Amino acid sequence: MDAKISGSTMPVLQIRLSPGDKIVAEPGEFSWMTSNVNLRTTPMTAGAKGLFGVLGRALSGGGIFMTEYTAQGGDGLIAFAAKVPGHLMQVDVTPGAGYLIHRHGFLCATDGLELSIGFQRSLGAGIFGGDGFIMQRLSGTCSAWVELGGEIVTYDLQPGETINVHPGHVGMFQESVNFDVTFLKGIANMVFGGDGLFVARLTGPGKVWLQTLTVPNLAHAIAPYMGRDSTPAAVTGAGLGGAIASGLLRDIFGGK
Repeated sequence: MDAKISGSTMPVLQIRLSPGDKIVAEPGEFSWMTSNVNLRTTPMTAGAKGLFGVLGRALSGGGIFMTEYTAQGGDGLIAFAAKVPGHLMQVDVTPGAGYLIHRHGFLCATDGLELSIGFQRSLGAGIFGGDGFIMQRLSGTCSAWVELGGEIVTYDLQPGETINVHPGHVGMFQESVNFDVTFLKGIANMVFGGDGLFVARLTGPGKVWLQTLTVPNLAHAIAPYMGRDSTPAAVTGAGLGGAIASGLLRDIFGGK
């Protein structure tokens, strides 16, 4: 198996498969492939052990079904393109040396991946954090590829060293890092600061990868150029509730 990441702003991962090689990804994620690459979609892969394993993976953002790609009758090629401007990274996962990534960060992996929801040590991370604090856990024995938005800033935290991060900018960290959620200090900061109620607290030892671009920030940046008629039909067609929701969306994202 040979993998190559090409491009800069919108990179693409190209993997050349030999017979017997297997790549696991979420359904519909591939961008192009040669005709001899075979697809097999099944829930019982990526480390899922029974129904609860499948549901746990789905809650993490991985979906109930996963697709396995293999080459038949010779070498094959499959490519996965980035969904937002940013970077693609390869990480080597081994027992005891896994990673936690943001819930939409998983791109694909070799056979041997165990993809699950990453519940953290603090109960607050699961209850108060919302969707932004649901992390995917990469474990097992495999090579995996992760998508992070924008530029990447890396910190190698020493034991006991802590960094506070806006939740959306947490891209990936080694499983040795302790992840917690805490309230933003100061009532005025919480109510009027515009930074949300919570911050993610990451404490070493271990490496942390932060991403400069988040999907909500990207939506906020392009919303003024989309116009009044860009609101999804599912919202605009919902009667009075849809009209209220539409107005709120325009207020939040700056539409006119």
